[in-house]
Amino acid sequence: MGRQRVWPLVAALGVLAMCLGNYQISPPTVARILIGTLPGIHVEVTWPHAVETVILQVRLPRTLGAACVGAALALSGATYQGVFRNPLVSPDLLGVSAGACVGAASAILLHTGRASLQILALATGLAAVALATFIPRLLRNTSTMTLILSGIIVAGLMNSTLGLLKYIADPETELADITYWMMGSFSQIKGSEVAMVAPVMSVAALVLFAMRWRVNLLSLGDQQAQSLGVSLRSTRLTTIVCATALTGCAVCISGTVGWVGLVVPHIGRLIAGPDNTRLLPVSAVIGGIFMLVIDTLARTLYAAEIPLSILTGFIGAPLYIWLLFRNRVTIQ
Repeated sequence: MGRQRVWPLVAALGVLAMCLGNYQISPPTVARILIGTLPGIHVEVTWPHAVETVILQVRLPRTLGAACVGAALALSGATYQGVFRNPLVSPDLLGVSAGACVGAASAILLHTGRASLQILALATGLAAVALATFIPRLLRNTSTMTLILSGIIVAGLMNSTLGLLKYIADPETELADITYWMMGSFSQIKGSEVAMVAPVMSVAALVLFAMRWRVNLLSLGDQQAQSLGVSLRSTRLTTIVCATALTGCAVCISGTVGWVGLVVPHIGRLIAGPDNTRLLPVSAVIGGIFMLVIDTLARTLYAAEIPLSILTGFIGAPLYIWLLFRNRVTIQ
């Protein structure tokens, strides 16, 4: 799939996603509304003001947010799988998702508002990863296995804290809000929220793209990578920080969305092969497309919006089973 074909496909899917919903709008109208927002371009307005409001204030931020979150989670998952040399690794390996859930639940209990919820979710998610990376240094054992075990410990601690917060939450209001946030949704996303995390996501993604050949070397093993001149500590730290920043930013605006960072990199390997110089950008594009499709289905399949993790679970689990079956047949 060449670059000349990818971006028109993504743009077409984005326009289609903005057309569908309880209030359906024709593709030409959506395209003209979007073109009219470009500087120096005048388009004759032949649609009601409500249509423009739906597109620019509701569906456009949602479409951009879905694409960014899907790309971030897939890129983060592919990076983690390469760095840790484990195809079962997902972006929440070091506890970032569990930590973000604790921050979001705390914000809901304190009734601080949507903006504070996102900031607190991002802060606690990054704090959880910082704790997971501090434990190996405290133990003076910076091996990959120790780091993974530290992530499991921190995630368990965060999940216990989350359980306590859910226990003391009001079951009629606060508990329902916490549960819904943990299942993932773009229903309340705003353009300002996407703009807030977009610079961080862009910088982190660009760094990972620039270092993707080093991820190839890390996937060979520590000894071989070191013999080829790679600084293991700085390279691993940089890639983990960038992948964690992508995951944290994604979770803080969408809630917890499972399976994307685990399954999409495997789909990318079927297309681009195991070479991370191609796999990382391909995974990001597929992740954005995948999340666009999931979000469109979430708000069109039923009268009430379906949480994202329900759909990603129903689609991701069978897909992962198929991938495992395919690999087993290939190995035999």
